[in-house]
Amino acid sequence: MKAMLCSSFTGPQDLHIREIADPKPADDEILIDVHAASVSFMDQLLVSGLYQMRPPLPFVPGTEASGVVVAIGDKVTKFAPGDRVACSTWIGGYAERMIAKQSKSVRLPDGVAFEAAATVLHNYGTAYYALVERARAQPGETVLITGAAGGVGLAAVDLSRHLGLRLIAGVGSDDKAALVCSYGASDVINYRSEDIRDRIKSITSGHGIDIGFDTIGGAILEQMARLMSWGGRLMPIGFASGAIPSIPMNLPLLKNYAIIGVFAGAWAERFSTEAARMNDTLMQLLADGNIRPHIDRILPLEEAADAMRAVANRTVQGRIVLKIR
Repeated sequence: MKAMLCSSFTGPQDLHIREIADPKPADDEILIDVHAASVSFMDQLLVSGLYQMRPPLPFVPGTEASGVVVAIGDKVTKFAPGDRVACSTWIGGYAERMIAKQSKSVRLPDGVAFEAAATVLHNYGTAYYALVERARAQPGETVLITGAAGGVGLAAVDLSRHLGLRLIAGVGSDDKAALVCSYGASDVINYRSEDIRDRIKSITSGHGIDIGFDTIGGAILEQMARLMSWGGRLMPIGFASGAIPSIPMNLPLLKNYAIIGVFAGAWAERFSTEAARMNDTLMQLLADGNIRPHIDRILPLEEAADAMRAVANRTVQGRIVLKIR
């Protein structure tokens, strides 16, 4: 089969299309004819050797995909050949065929396109786990989402609208404002050109934010730590800036707010039944039109390296999808 192969942790420029053997599903896995795979920031980190885990070389990147089941392992009970599915994984999506755990796969409702389905489980799964499971967000609460036009950020914007939250979107350039507003943001802050503290105090009349959803890290999260309301929840989701912040612990003490870590992938590994239930919920939200993933562009597999570079350069709004078949 044709696959995009990473043979060294030197970045997207060293990815190459190769013919490799079809993978074989283990007892708890399914084999999928891949139709679409989405390109995530995590994919770019993995091939660059910058993620907290390193797969054995060589490997096929791709953390999320969709397609049709062609074979199942001996202990698989939820799926059969011919089922349309989406799956999340650590690696493997940038290929004509991939394997995925039964527990990390979900059947697609009728009418859901492969391209849209390939963008849901990671982005919206992270957002759902953070907002619903970790923050226990309540309608009317104020949430600040940074990196709001990116894949995970825009999913959090979309889901926050669905949950009835008052939504403030943080972006790094003015050209991203229209998109986040179209997804439900009531206010937009450009943290490269505006003072976050002044804007948040003005927008919230000094109350602060109930929920902080941060994908940037560094100085942005350090500023958010000073803007929390009493009893708020500050959630580090990722560190796209490359800088891990330090927060004075007197800040959460003084306002009784919580700092809550969010690592959805690790949670899904430990609590596969609950994660599978969440995936079913997300696909139903998609089928019913309650969430609407934004696809920046659709590219052929051969352009995966260009897609990763665009993600790394933060020129992508939503997700890029690779059309495999």
